Amino acid sequence: LKRVTGLLARLKDLKWRYTEGTSGRGRSSMGMLNATGCTSVWGSTYPFNPYPFPWSNHLFQDSTSLAMGVFEGHMAKMAEGFKAIRAAELELSGQYREAEHEEFFTYFTWEEFTDEEFLLCPPVVAVGGDGAMYDIGFQNLSRAMMSGKPIKILVVDTQVYSNTGGQACTSGFIGQVSDMAQFGKVNKGKEEVRKEIGLIAMAHRTTYVMQGTIAHSNHMIEGFIEGLLARRPALFNLYTSCQPEHGIGDDMGHHQAKLAVESRAYPLYRYNPDQGKTPQECFDLEGNPALYEDWPSYTLNYLEGSREKTMELPMTFADFAMTEARFRKHFRMAPPDTWHEDMVPLADFMQLGTGEREGKFPFIWTLDKRQHLSRLLLDETMVKSSEERRDFWVMLKAIAGVKAKTPDPAQDIEEKTRRDVVRRIASGLMRMAEGGGELPDGLLDESADEVVAGSGAEAPASDYMAPWLDTQECTACDECTNLNPAIFAYNDDKKAYIKDPLAGPYKDLVKAAEKCTAQVIHPGLPADRAEPDIDKWIARGAKYN
Repeated sequence: LKRVTGLLARLKDLKWRYTEGTSGRGRSSMGMLNATGCTSVWGSTYPFNPYPFPWSNHLFQDSTSLAMGVFEGHMAKMAEGFKAIRAAELELSGQYREAEHEEFFTYFTWEEFTDEEFLLCPPVVAVGGDGAMYDIGFQNLSRAMMSGKPIKILVVDTQVYSNTGGQACTSGFIGQVSDMAQFGKVNKGKEEVRKEIGLIAMAHRTTYVMQGTIAHSNHMIEGFIEGLLARRPALFNLYTSCQPEHGIGDDMGHHQAKLAVESRAYPLYRYNPDQGKTPQECFDLEGNPALYEDWPSYTLNYLEGSREKTMELPMTFADFAMTEARFRKHFRMAPPDTWHEDMVPLADFMQLGTGEREGKFPFIWTLDKRQHLSRLLLDETMVKSSEERRDFWVMLKAIAGVKAKTPDPAQDIEEKTRRDVVRRIASGLMRMAEGGGELPDGLLDESADEVVAGSGAEAPASDYMAPWLDTQECTACDECTNLNPAIFAYNDDKKAYIKDPLAGPYKDLVKAAEKCTAQVIHPGLPADRAEPDIDKWIARGAKYN
């Protein structure tokens, strides 16, 4: 009777904590430990703050250590609640045995939680800037990751110590000009390569890692969900513009984050140790544009006289850097009357050997105030910074096991034939619609024969459905061509079409369908059912077919 009466009292207290509690609003959805910095000084002025849950501010470097302590206390309380629930279930089923269960409940901790119980636990999250996590508080961060405790860590990566005057941080890029990394005759801004906290976190082998930006919300939110569900530490490293120190407009954060990814300044990736034993199984570069290329491309629109023209150009790190004041001193405008044949586009210049660079001047294209073409000359530091970002991208591709697709002549013939057939059928349908006549005899049969005969390969499996795109409805948002330019391309009318459906994984087709602002991409069904997580991607793509 004493045991059951005590159990009922604990259950009533537990119900009160969930429905009312000390706040009158029930249990909180999470708890946050903040490192002193912009997230507290700019984000919170006593007694108000933007955090609708228990929130504590501590020393600059201590948020992860404090989170570890709070986590243990928090999970001890959760364990008391789950013990009451489990004991009640045993009592109701008549299975409680004091000799068997008393010792188990005495030593019951969060490690014994079921997956269902673990997911009911509000997460404990440590938040801090790159100064608090990359540098001054790095030892605390490392200890938290090595502990294996499933605390979640959010890093606001601004590449400077924003709150104390914009001093140089190890997260910054080569050539970045800031306090303590000035530009002058001797030094040309920050000299060290960027510290990659994501790779350091991967080396702990205990931690889920996601590097992302607000401009790629699908990738970021998926990473948040995976990391929060993982029964291990999770590190979320997010590109965050500091408008005063980066020298950009207050409303440009989203735009600059997008450029940072497209220029390889800040690649997207996720690392999940639960996916396997090899780097290729655990490391994922999904979400980055032009995965197989050194640089994505972009279209530059300009005027030549009064005529509008376009030019396809590689989006290098320098193309991103020239949009921010922190790199401005590395560029110099070259008016058209100064152009000469020894000026070389940066992407081509980086392909030259040391001896071949002698007497050459690297530049990137830009526009003047009249929207006419102009050239920006780069100094040696900006070339070095661009090379470092390109080389880091090459390293990430090697870790993920990403290799350029080897062209298959048979598939190339098949795809060219397929496109020709589609054009002919579309043309026939248009004639039929305009003239009210019938589709020309034999067109469909002839088309089908050509696809099989022209391919030189066996027909696809019966459960294969080729992807298609409503080209005429395309709004030229660049999402699909940035995602995988080997699969998607623009025609002469700046309308997207599927160039080669087999030039990338099926998930790229699904991702493109999800990103497409006009909802005109239909991923079909995959030809290769052996791709990782293929059932998940088929399910995600079903609503777009």
